[in-house]
Formats: sequence, structure tokens, C-alpha cells
Amino acid sequence: MKRIEKTMDGNAAAAHVAYAFTQVAPIYPITPSSPMAELVDEWAAAGRKNLFGDEVSVVELQSEAGAAATLHGALSAGVLATTFTASQGLLLMLPNIYKIAGELLPGVFHVAARTVATHALSIFGDHSDVYSCRQTGAAMLASGSVQEVMDLSAVAHLSAIKGRIPFIHFFDGFRTSHEVKKIKVWDYEELRGMLDMEAVEAFRDRGLNPDRAFMAGSAQNPDIFFQAREASNGYYTQLIEVVCGYFTEVNRRLGTNYRLFDYYGSSRATHIIVAMGSVTQTIEEVVDFINAHVGITRAEEEVGVIKVHLYRPFSVEHFLKCIPETVEQITVLDRTKEAGSVGEPLLVDVIAALKGSHFESIPVYGGRYGLSSKDTTPEQIMAVFANHEKKSFTIGINDDVTGLSLNEKTGVRSFTGHDELPDFHKDMLECVFWGLGGDGTIGANKNSIKIIGNNTGLGVQGYFSYDSKKSGGVTVSYLRFGEGDIRSAYLIQRPEFVACHNESYVLKYDMLSGMKQGGVFLLNCEWDVSELDEKLPDDMKYQIAMKKLDFYIINAVHTGKEIGINGKINTILQSAFFKIVCDRYAKKYGLMSYEEAVGYMKEAARASYEVKGQKIVEMNYRAIELGGERLVHVTVPENWRECPDKPVKRPSTMFQDRECVMEYVENLQAFVNAHKGDKLPVSAFLPYADGRQPSGTSAHEKRDFAVELPEWLPENCIQCNRCSYVCPHAVIRPAVMDDAERKNAPSEMESIPMNGLPDRQFAIVVSARDCTGCGSCAGVCPGKGGNKALAMKPVEEYDKEKHQAEFDFACGLSEKHDVNEKFKVGTVKGSQFKKPLLEFSGACAGCGETPYAKLATQLFGERMYIANATGCSSIWANSSPSTAYTAYPDGRGPAWSNSLFEDAAEFGYGMYFAEQVKSKPEKETLHRNDAESSGRSEKKRKSIWIFGGDGWAYDIGYGGLDHILASGENINILVFDTEVYSNTGGQASKATPKGAYARFATDGKKTPKKKLAQMAMTYENVYVAQVAMGADYEQTVKAFTEAESYDGPSLIIAYCTCIAHGIRAGMGSSQAEEMKAVAAGCWELFRYNPALALDGKNPLIIDSKLPTIPREEFFAGEIRYRGGQ
Repeated sequence: MKRIEKTMDGNAAAAHVAYAFTQVAPIYPITPSSPMAELVDEWAAAGRKNLFGDEVSVVELQSEAGAAATLHGALSAGVLATTFTASQGLLLMLPNIYKIAGELLPGVFHVAARTVATHALSIFGDHSDVYSCRQTGAAMLASGSVQEVMDLSAVAHLSAIKGRIPFIHFFDGFRTSHEVKKIKVWDYEELRGMLDMEAVEAFRDRGLNPDRAFMAGSAQNPDIFFQAREASNGYYTQLIEVVCGYFTEVNRRLGTNYRLFDYYGSSRATHIIVAMGSVTQTIEEVVDFINAHVGITRAEEEVGVIKVHLYRPFSVEHFLKCIPETVEQITVLDRTKEAGSVGEPLLVDVIAALKGSHFESIPVYGGRYGLSSKDTTPEQIMAVFANHEKKSFTIGINDDVTGLSLNEKTGVRSFTGHDELPDFHKDMLECVFWGLGGDGTIGANKNSIKIIGNNTGLGVQGYFSYDSKKSGGVTVSYLRFGEGDIRSAYLIQRPEFVACHNESYVLKYDMLSGMKQGGVFLLNCEWDVSELDEKLPDDMKYQIAMKKLDFYIINAVHTGKEIGINGKINTILQSAFFKIVCDRYAKKYGLMSYEEAVGYMKEAARASYEVKGQKIVEMNYRAIELGGERLVHVTVPENWRECPDKPVKRPSTMFQDRECVMEYVENLQAFVNAHKGDKLPVSAFLPYADGRQPSGTSAHEKRDFAVELPEWLPENCIQCNRCSYVCPHAVIRPAVMDDAERKNAPSEMESIPMNGLPDRQFAIVVSARDCTGCGSCAGVCPGKGGNKALAMKPVEEYDKEKHQAEFDFACGLSEKHDVNEKFKVGTVKGSQFKKPLLEFSGACAGCGETPYAKLATQLFGERMYIANATGCSSIWANSSPSTAYTAYPDGRGPAWSNSLFEDAAEFGYGMYFAEQVKSKPEKETLHRNDAESSGRSEKKRKSIWIFGGDGWAYDIGYGGLDHILASGENINILVFDTEVYSNTGGQASKATPKGAYARFATDGKKTPKKKLAQMAMTYENVYVAQVAMGADYEQTVKAFTEAESYDGPSLIIAYCTCIAHGIRAGMGSSQAEEMKAVAAGCWELFRYNPALALDGKNPLIIDSKLPTIPREEFFAGEIRYRGGQ
């Protein structure tokens, strides 16, 4: 069968097949599986038909448990249903998976397998989630590549329908789910030809129906439950043959050779690996290499790999049949850690399968690999094949504690006689792009690989790695293209093309060490050619010269400003990439011409940006044109060969801090921030094995990537402190100095007499190396006489060292009690003289959430407990190695932790009761003498807070939140209401307003926003406030202080701007956008204080005025309202 080829990722492949067989798709967003559901929703909205002639009914639930229950209900009523999930989401579905399997219902769960949170959260991939499902009764089918996802998704659906057993079809999260490849795509008519319609009709006939009533879901007693449970055994025996039959049919139609267990390698192999998932692709490469070099190099044994597809039910018969008779050693690789067990799950299964067979005496070794998407390379697989000593081992890490890790170089030497492998990719072009989170680099590279894949005969692969910061983190894109299929499921180590999209990286990362001789280096910078010798570090110049790299520079930042697209430089740099590779490699690799590439880029730009208007489309057209024109080829000076080849000299971020912070920064953070975290040994983590880290390490990160920075103009300053109040990252602050401090200040530091305290000097200071350049501060500055006291200046015109020195000096100033007395902490101005105990977070530039959390820490931080729901507010707060909540030098500060997404309220409830127990006087006297007990009683009472977004508060965590409100206990809840699931990419929540566009609301949300505040007020003893900082600064701080002082539960719902809103004026206008929301009547400001009712007063205070602008004016400023409301 001739199939169409398309370039897509694993999520898209699974969604394409799932759509065909699905009638109802209940979903809940979770990374990295959400794109599957989003694609199904988009296709349904566009009118795509499934195999039954209908659009799929997609329904977004309040949690994964709810999605699984809806799936269960749809299946019970005789309708085919599918869902998509990962990690904790899959675990929340477990009770219903047991039920669905027990009731023999043909549901399908497509899982982008992801790490289950233990000592820390990880959004990346391994098999810890799917292994948790192995006793549910669901069949489990593994795919190891994007092509396998496409091909085997069909087997999962077809077998579920015919075999009456639900399927969990899983593939590696991120490595396969997000890997972009050119693959062959199923035609729906081919799928229709394999569908057993008699089985479909029989399933429908078994469904619940009042016209032929029966009952399901009974309660059974000990006398019969066991027997009834055993009655389903035959279905599992039969299922093995059903799956085999569909593999045969797929093979017949596609010319493939899929089996329950695929063997790849020599028929005379003496050592084989058993594994499943994407690692099998890498193992195949190594198997080919070793077997091709037996007798030529040091390779003496032939090898092979068994790729597990059908993991449950595990067919011992089929497994044994594919083992070579010559085998002398079997090694099993598991992508999970099952602490305390005799072995990981697949290892235990293999040992059990061999028992009683003629292979029983073959030694079986077991190893762990790839947890949380840890890269698994050919060198590591060679170490596995070379290992004949360690029966239990790990690869990919340096375990210097228990000694389990294998040495990669030993493995390579065993087969080659050298420390390094030969190049596996001589016939393909490998490219690496270093980008900045939020700059569009990843999106542009996904587009580039699709352009090449869809418009040439080349095989392509794109993979993208990034940290978990919301914006401003490091992103690295890996693109490969060349003839044939690309099986390399690991990162590029020896690129021929490297692009650096942020000039600050030249002093932070070693980007060129692995580059091939004669390759290409493209640097985006604001320097001209004459400045390169001064600006580039010596070791980079040395590598450019000695490796004879073709060196190009481009000033994409300046070009972007010229066009009007500012920081979104991705399109410019994409065009520059195509200009270089098309001109240089078109003939060698069969690429299109640059002129053709420009046409494809413009076509993609129109499709991506037309929703934002023709003006934006035209800007991107111009960016594409200038990207090729503005390239500058640099003639490399001969004297660069004489530069010392020393490690990159990085600007020091170290300053004196608490001892625990310094140890963490020096031993962990410095390595991780230099992109060398993979090299840290296990021993480095012994002090942090329980997941606890010191507060305040983000202060040592210094990301240093802003393209504009605020300059203080003291002559225009009225000392209102609004700039500090709204700053999302706490990088701009007021400084107050006495005479002695002013004399010791940096010599060029400007200051002015302080209003109200003329014997004090006042200044505004900026941490230039932490600022993201959003411009929120300048936006809210009232200035004097129409002249602002803050001006955003291009970074090349800004003296960063001067401003950083002033900021660092100000951080060491003493707290002024007269200032605190004059300007009360509970006011906008007074609050900003307190140290923010949330600083330099990983939040997006212009974030609408962090100013509220920062304010809370200035008001109550030294006595706060914070239980944080998973979401944006947990990620920007505590993404290793940077902890953004900090403490005073004596260690006092917010005690912060995150449990899960759904249980933050209950988690905080536990903290509340723990504090109640700890603060009881009788408990104190049991453990302390009277003096100690007396000292403790004088300490300030602790303040319990629960933080989370609207996805938590309105949806998955609402039950727990409601319980806290009903409890009457003195617990404070702060909801960051972005009106959308921000952390997972912008899906609709119950907080999304009617008419707003979001994922799963592709035609605009049909139902109104949930009135959470009004619901809470019905308890009559809950303090409730709605705030919007940009609309009323004083009302916000007043609500926080009232809520915290209220002796009972409180709920503050804070309006938060978000990049998902598509604010046309940019995130630097966040505060103004909040003001517009209130002015248009789209967000109300009020406080409901039950304490007032005790005095006979009205407890409800309306703080916002009647609308002063039409709603349409507010809607016009945000892309999410493109369809009206």
C-alpha cells in the first residue's frame, strides 16, 4: 500500500489514528500528552469525520479522574471512547481503568509516558507511570518511534474492539511524543478495511440502554467475587491471538514486520538486550555497528535486541520464540526505578518467562536507564553489551555512591579499541540551535524541519530540549536530515551547524566543543565584525579558527525592532538558517533552493499569524526577507589560532549568602546552569535526597538576557514605589540610605532626599542581570509633568555593571525602622520598603501572577507556610536549581512546598494542623525548658497560605478548596486567575469567560465563567476578595492585609494577565491590561468581610466603579477575544 508521507510528532501520529476510531474523547490537559487531545478537538471543530461519519465529541473535564469516569460512562453506554494522558493524570485514572477492564469495555488510553513525581516533579519522560498500570487488567502496547506510534495505534484500537479489553498504548513522553519525523500515514479507508464492524455492533448492543434494561456495577461478597474475577481469563488468552492477527494484517498492508516481540540482530547473537520504547531505536544502531565489525575491531560477540510491543498480556510463548538459540547473556533495560524491589518490572517478567524453559540457566542482568528523559546514547548501550560483571546496574549517570553505573568509555573501548565511537551520521546534516525560552526558536525549528520533510525526499528528525522555566530559560533544538530513516533517539553530539540565538550565551556555555571540522557557526549578536575580537571569549575564537568554521553573524534584535516584531526574532533567524544551509548544502543533501524555502516560510507564517491580522503577517514576511539579506560572513582572523584554549570564562554570579545556599550553588547550581548537570555524580545529591533545597538560590543565577533595561531618572521621580510594586521579578526596588551608607555607596550612584524623611536618601536600583526587560515598571510610572522617571534603554546603551553594583549595594542596606513607621507596611509605598521574599523567578516577562505572590511575602513572608498547587506558580517558584522564594539572613522566610495539582488545599490543611499541634503550649513544655517555651510564645503567629491557579481552584482542586472554605479554619487561599490553564499551554478552564478562545474552546467558550467568589460568599463566614493590581493598587494590598488578619478562611481571587491571552500591546502592558479589564466591567473589584456584619455593617464592599470603556475596547486588545463575547 502506498501511503502519504507527512512530517509530524508522536502526539500527532497517535491523534490521527485515535480520531478515526473515537466517538467521544473525554480529556484533561497534562504535559506532554495534551497536544493529542488538542489536535482531536481542532479536527472535530474543522469537521473532520471519523470512521463512523461523525465529528468526535471532545469534552474537557475537571480532572483526569473525571475524564476516566466519563470515558467509562460512554463505553458503558455503547459508544467508543478514547482519552490521552500521562504521569499523575494516568494514576488518577487507575480506579476507572480497573473498572473498565473488569467490565470488558474497549476503551483506549494513549499515554505519552512521563515521570511520576517523587522527591521532585518532572514533566519529562520515563515508564514509571505506565508500569503503575500493569495489574489493572488493561492491555499495554508499547511504541518505540513516531512511525510505530502511527502504525501500532491502529492495533490498539482494533484489538480493544475485537478483544473486549481496554488498551493503554504508550510511547516515550517528549522523546517520541514531541520528536518530529517524516513518517508514512494511515489512510482512513485502510483503517476502515481492518475494523470488525460485527464486533462494533456487538459492543453497541451490550451498552446500557433503557430500551433493553440491565444492570452493571454490582457489589459482590466473598462467596462469589473471586470466581467472577477469574471468569475473564479467557479474554486475555484470546487477546494475544487477536493482537497477533492485527499485527499480521498491518504487516500485510504496510510491508512491515511487527510482532508482539520484535527481534533485531544476529541469529547467532550471544548477548541480547530486552527493552521497550524509544531506546530500542538506539539499540538497533549499536547492534548494526557491533555486528558489522565482528572480527574487524575488538567486537567478538554478535548481539541483538528484543523490542517489546505487547507488554500486557505478556505472552511467554511468543517471547521465548524470538530468543536466539545461541544466547549466553540477556540484559533487560527498564526506564523506571522500583525502589526496594528485587528488580524492575520488565526484568522480573523476563526472569519469570525464562523459568522452566531451556533458557532458564541463561544469566539475566538488569539495568535502569533514561529516568526523566535522561539521554541514552550509543556509548551507554555499548557499555551494556560490554557488561558481564554487574548483574544490576545503571547507565547514563555516575553513581559514585552505590557503584551501580557502567563506564561508557569502557564499553566503547571494548568494541572499537578507542574512547570515542566513529560518526554514525556521516550522511546526514546535524544542526543544533541554542535559544531563549519564549523567543520562538523551538517553534521556528519545528516549522523548519516540517518544511524540509514535507518538500524534499529527505528523512528528517527534530527534537527539542528545554528547562521548565516559564520563559527565559535555555532551549536547545536538535535537527537531523539526510537520506533514509533516522533512528537516533538521542541528542546530537557532533553537529555540523550550530546557531546561537542569544549573545549572552557565548560567556555561559561551551557550544562549539563537539562541532565537526569545517562546519558553520551562526551567532545572533548586536556586535559588528570589528567588535568580535573583544567580545568573544578566547576559547570560542580558538575553536572557530582551529575547526575552520564558516562564521556568520546577524543582528536579529536590531532587525526585529526595525520591523516592529521586537523580541520575536525566530522568523529572522529561521530565514538566516535556510539561507546558509540551502546555499551550502542543497546539492549534497538534496535540499530545496533558498528562494523556494522563502516561499514555504511565508506560507507557514501566513497560516500561523493570520489570526493576529494582516499587519503581523506582513511583518513576518519582511522578517523572512531580511533574515537572508542581513547575514554577515566573518573572515576569521589568523591570530585566533593563537588564542589560549581555556574553558569559557563566565561572569561570576557568586556573592556571599547563607552557608546552605552557598554550598548548593557551588556544588549543584553552577554546574546545572552551565549545562553540565548531566555530569554531576550521585554523591552531589546526597544532602538533597529528600528533595529539599535551600531557599533563595535564584539570586545566584543571573540569566542576563534582557534586550532593554529600565534607567532611573531621579529628577522625575515622585517616590511612589509603584515600579517595585508591580515588578514581576523583584528586580527594581527602592533603596533608603542614611548619611554613612550614602558615603559608602558606589561613586556614580544617584539619589535624592526622601520625601517625608529629608535626612534619608532615596534611590531606585535595578538588578540588570536579573531583569527580563518587560517594561512593566516604566509602564506604571506616573513621573512628573508627563515625564516618566523610568525609561527603557537598549542593553547596548546601558551600563549593566554600574546598575548591578548599585543594586547589590542596596541589598545590603539595613532596614530603617523610621521608614517603616512613616510608611506603613500595609500600604503600596510602605510594602515596598520590605525585602521581597520572592525574587528572580522563572516566570515569563511581564507575568501577572508573581506581583501578587511577591506582595504577600513582603507583608507576611517571614511567617508564611505556602502549599502550592502544581502549575505556573509552582514552576516559576521552584524549578531546580533555582528557588525563587528566599529568606532573611537569619533564615526566616516562606516555608514552601508543592504536593500535586489536585490536592493543594488538603496539603495546606495538613500544614495548618501541624502548626496547631506545634504551637500548643503543653507540647512545648514537654521538650523545652520554661525559658525556651516563653521565648517561642513571643514569636509571631504563623500564616497558612494555599497558592494555585484557576485550573486548580475552579476545576481539579475545587473540592479541596471548598472543604477548606467550609472548615471555618484560619487558612488563606490565593488564586492566580489567568482564566486559562497557563502551565499546560492555554486550555479552557471553568474560569475562562464566555466567548474567549482557548484550547478546547476553539470557537469561543460557550458557557459563562464560574462565579467562584459568589459561591464562596454563600458560606457567610469566609473573607472573599477579587483584586486586579493594575486597576487598584491600594485595594489589592488592603485585601491582602484584611484577608490575613481575618480569623477564619479567606479567599483572594487575583486577576492575572498571561501570555495565553495574546495581549496585543505585549506583556509589558500587563498592569494596564488589568486596568482595562476592570474599566470594561469584565472583572469586578470587591471585598466581602464577614467581620463587618458582626458590627451591623454591610460585609460587601464594591471597590470597582461602573464601566468607563466599552467591553469591545478591552476585547480588541487581546487575541483570545477575536470572536467577541
